[in-house]
Amino acid sequence: MMRQAVSWVGTVVFGIAFAVTLLVFDVALRISALFGLRAVERTGILLQVALIRCLPLVGTRIEVERSPRIAEGASYIIVSNHQSMFDVPLFGFAFRSHAPKFISKQSLGHGLPGISPHLRLAQHPLIDRSDRSSAVDAIRELGDRVAAGRASAVLFPEGTRSPAGQLMRFKRAGLEALLEAAPEAEIVPVALENSWKIMRHNFLPIPWGIPLQMWIGDPMPRDPQEDRKALIDEIEARVRASVMRLKGESDAEGDERED
Repeated sequence: MMRQAVSWVGTVVFGIAFAVTLLVFDVALRISALFGLRAVERTGILLQVALIRCLPLVGTRIEVERSPRIAEGASYIIVSNHQSMFDVPLFGFAFRSHAPKFISKQSLGHGLPGISPHLRLAQHPLIDRSDRSSAVDAIRELGDRVAAGRASAVLFPEGTRSPAGQLMRFKRAGLEALLEAAPEAEIVPVALENSWKIMRHNFLPIPWGIPLQMWIGDPMPRDPQEDRKALIDEIEARVRASVMRLKGESDAEGDERED
């Protein structure tokens, strides 16, 4: 009962901080657009970092296990599982020197304070999922930017948030298009665990003290003669194995707390 009460208090404080952050950065992003794309990108990163900094208000701990081989400022193809809306700012927080770009639904480009202007003004690809051809073209264009060293691409190949954190099979078309458009860009596999728990009650309330875990693996080198099907299988296998490992660690920690 006490933990539930603490969760509700934390959720109210978090909700206020979260809303104020979005509203402040909604204005800041529009102003930064007057100074060009680089200014928008920097402001967008500050937005994502600020949103992540709100999570300790509900007792959330951010645990990032990061490969030392990640090169500062390099352009990567970043491939991850997807569990909740908090995944996106977590990538902005963890990859802030890599100009991360997210492939998002077209509908998110309007109506969401802070989020919509960031997606539009920072030139994140906004795709119509019902139009497969134009969606693949937009992903290829992002791949061109990665190849030119102007951005990193963050892709969630499951295509949607996974229920209860269960990793779904990867959809290959988008990842294949990225690999083809940026044939020299290294691939960074990423695994996330527990962000789904933050959202499992739809904010009513946010459970107190969730450990939000992120594993960032070694960059995977590319080969001009690579078998892309086998490469995608290997990426998925690495992400899946790491999700299962994190899930086991999280379950063990939960058992210890209950004891």
